Order: sequence, then structure tokens, then C-alpha cells
Amino acid sequence: MDYNSQKDLLIIPEYGRNIQALIEFNKTIEDDKERQEFAEQVVNLMQQMNPQSKNLAEYRNKLWNHFFRIAQYDINVVPPTGEKPSGEDAKAKPATVEYPVKEKEYRHYGHHVRTLITKAITMEDGPIKEGFVENIASFMKLAYKNWNPEHYVSDEIILADLKVLSDGKLNVSESSSLDLLTSAVRKKRRPSNTHKRNNNRKRRRY
Repeated sequence: MDYNSQKDLLIIPEYGRNIQALIEFNKTIEDDKERQEFAEQVVNLMQQMNPQSKNLAEYRNKLWNHFFRIAQYDINVVPPTGEKPSGEDAKAKPATVEYPVKEKEYRHYGHHVRTLITKAITMEDGPIKEGFVENIASFMKLAYKNWNPEHYVSDEIILADLKVLSDGKLNVSESSSLDLLTSAVRKKRRPSNTHKRNNNRKRRRY
């Protein structure tokens, strides 16, 4: 198992290793449209982690600046302003977000999950809340896999943890898939593995 000290340094620790991993994967997407759409999904997730009600447009620009900083400005996507920030912008105005409080229980999910769950509990019942809760559960599954990649985690485990963390107030439909954030990564990696296996088979025949 990899220890945090052995992994890449977190560029903005407040967003956690999962966001940084998603952005690193985002760089590998070759299709321009898919890469842009994936980047927008990551920024939406960053916003859910640190919800702000005032001056949303300015806050979204701040999140995009954080996104590019985590990507080390080495990614071909376009923010809503149409202008990609540079490293010089970061030097002029350091990126800061509220530092999370340490959690003793379920700390592998991160404090942000607790914040999202608290927000979801207060939301009005309906499709918007259902989609929001599904995103939380999907992120929990991704966080669990990154925390312990060698251990299989089922949807049932994640849903049970969600129930505990929400004091039984949040549920996800049994027909929902919690691989919303991980399916893209799995699809991206699958062709290269298949190609590698085929090459190995060809070599064995000679």
C-alpha cells in the first residue's frame, strides 16, 4: 500500500488527493470536448466541497484558478472567462480555501464529505437532492478506492457508511450506480491493458 508521504506532493492540500488525481487524469484525455467536459465536472465537484452563496461568478473563477494551479498550468481546457491563468497569476494571488477540520471517524472520506452530507440533509426532497446525494456517494466510493486500492469496495459498503454519516437521513436508489466518477477512468485504462495482453500473447507464439 502507498503511504501519503510516498505519493506526489499535494499542490493545494485543502482539496485533497482525490481532486488532484482527477485533474491528473483529466490531462490524459485526448478528445478536446471530453477533456473540457471532464474539467467542468471536476470544478463542479470542487464547488460542492466548498459551497458559497455570495458572488457565485467570482467564486467560480477562483475555483478555475485553483484547478489550473493543481494542474500546474499544463492542461488544454478553457475556463468561462476564456482566458487561461498562468503561474504568474498564482504568484500574485496565492490560492487559499478554508482548511478542513480533522475527523476521527471515516477520515478516509475526508471532511468535505461531512460538509456535503450536512448540506444534502437540509435540501428539499426532489430530483435535485437525489442527484446531489448520488454524487456524494459516488465521490465516497472514489475516495475509498484511492485510500485502499487493493481492497474491493461494494456499493453496499458505501451506502451503509452514507447512512451512518447522515444519521439515516440520506439514501440512494438501489438502481443507481456509484461509479459516476470512476467509470471514465476505468474506460480510459481498459484499451491499453487489452492491447498489452494481446502483444504478450503474440510474443508467446514465437
